[in-house]
Amino acid sequence: MRIPSLAAVAAMAVLLAPCAGFGATSTADDRIAVSADGATLSGTNGGGGASLGWLHNFDPESLASIAVEHQVLSDAHWTFGSLSGSLTRDLAGARYSAYAEAHEGAGDDGPRAFHYAIEAAGIIGTYFQRLSLQLEDRQVDVETTHGNLPKLGLSYLWPHRVMLSTSYSYSVNGNLGTRLATARIDGYTSACNLLAGVAFGPAAPAILNLQSGLVAPGRQLKEGYVGISKPLRHSRSELTLVADYLELAGVKRATLTLSYVFHVGGAGSAR
Repeated sequence: MRIPSLAAVAAMAVLLAPCAGFGATSTADDRIAVSADGATLSGTNGGGGASLGWLHNFDPESLASIAVEHQVLSDAHWTFGSLSGSLTRDLAGARYSAYAEAHEGAGDDGPRAFHYAIEAAGIIGTYFQRLSLQLEDRQVDVETTHGNLPKLGLSYLWPHRVMLSTSYSYSVNGNLGTRLATARIDGYTSACNLLAGVAFGPAAPAILNLQSGLVAPGRQLKEGYVGISKPLRHSRSELTLVADYLELAGVKRATLTLSYVFHVGGAGSAR
């Protein structure tokens, strides 16, 4: 499981909000999203990164965002810009959210320069206000890794604000060599939101924010992560902390990411 850019995370959160049934933006709204992360990587001095993004709700059912992110890991470093958007509509008693995102940039892995390009588009259908089905296709072209990665996801919101999600991704061309299964649980309370998840299966380093110079593609992945998100109502903002650990072909990486999203102008949203 690659942890996407902060802008993409925020876009997905808005997409899932109709299913989760909490938090709604009453008017057009602007938010600034910032994040910082630090990582350890076996056999290296690790790395870190940061991102800055702007998110704009045109109305409660449409969102656009733009962001820039820089990452350093061992001898590799790369910078990319992100654009994403989503649109939600009701149709025949169900709710459908279409979204797209693009991450474009460049970097170098020691002496070699490389291009960084990841694009994705998908749709999420929510039925009976609890069950959500996601279909996505992701195109990856990072360094020497390239290919398409379709994904099928399923989420269900249980009473008392607990959401269970699972997904399966299977690369169909190129050299991604990825067959990745994931499971995640989210708990929503008045004080904070909690999350935890796992991922396993053969995976390409590029979808995990690892470069191919560090580990060969198509190796077995084991990953787990936990996080907490705290709404700060007095400042109309939200603070999220996520700890992630993965093993891929003998390489071990631990990452701690802190994200902060705050409203600028407008009425904002209440949770």
